[in-house]
Amino acid sequence: MRAMSALDVGVVAIGRNEGERLVACLRSVVGRVRAVVYVDSASTDGSASRARELGVEVVDLDLSRPFTAARARNEGFARLMEIAPDLRHVQFVDGDCVVVDGWIELAVARLEARPKVAVVCGRRRERHPDASVWNRIIDVEWDTPVGEALACGGDALMRVEAFRGVGGFDGSVIAGEEPELCVRLRRAGWTIERLDAEMTLHDAAMTAPKQWWTRAVRAGHAYAEGAAMHGDSGHWVAETRRIWLWGAVVPAVAVAGAVPTFGLSLGLLLAYPVQAARIFRHTRARGRATSDAAAYAAAVTVGRFAELQGMVRYHRAHARGKRNTIIEYK
Repeated sequence: MRAMSALDVGVVAIGRNEGERLVACLRSVVGRVRAVVYVDSASTDGSASRARELGVEVVDLDLSRPFTAARARNEGFARLMEIAPDLRHVQFVDGDCVVVDGWIELAVARLEARPKVAVVCGRRRERHPDASVWNRIIDVEWDTPVGEALACGGDALMRVEAFRGVGGFDGSVIAGEEPELCVRLRRAGWTIERLDAEMTLHDAAMTAPKQWWTRAVRAGHAYAEGAAMHGDSGHWVAETRRIWLWGAVVPAVAVAGAVPTFGLSLGLLLAYPVQAARIFRHTRARGRATSDAAAYAAAVTVGRFAELQGMVRYHRAHARGKRNTIIEYK
């Protein structure tokens, strides 16, 4: 078997109105892999033209059909296979991320050493964590355990063989499409691995609480849809139960029982600061700064209500036989 190299890799980047973030993203991979495809979703800032100027193949997504990131990645992958049908690996990356030097070579080497691994991902960091407290919260969120994993995120290097074998992303899923793909990969006998290595720098550009809330709503929708699709394998079942508990059951019981218990049931609400303190201690134990751990603990605790909103949105649409459109925080 011939040794793998970056020449066995193509890149699919997706985005809309990412501006200079997209330029930085594409420059981080152009010339370092065999081919790069950018999928543009009706940008109005000249993103597609900027990509072409860099020598990147551009796919203009037809928005007469419902847009999802999953569908964009699938169409980018299809074009990549037309350009270089013998590619063995594909690096997916979001247009607001920069691929760190050396990551692709490291990831390819890992796949060479582990033939049963379908997906390799590394550490995604926030590019400007000090720009806002919301960016810092996301930076903590990206700090996930290394080793064999259940899922990857939007940035990951995948075997073409494995990706094709399970039919790629489910284009109808509006959020959480990567974990959904990974469920099917694991069922097919593949594994996913997260390396203790820098992979991408992400620019959330999150400056307002509304953006954070909307992002949490999207996460709740993803949990609900993922559990509905693959709950038989346990996918996101515990997460959805946790959201129902903290977002609905605890406050409902506390308020409903206030009169008959002469207000004693309101003591249940003390569970929220207790829960936040637990998250804070766990985050500090991972080596995060006190201020970051406190912000993250508060965000997770309050975020249950935003996630509940997303779950309700999913179930309401599902009951009507409809599908929601994408939920964007930018």
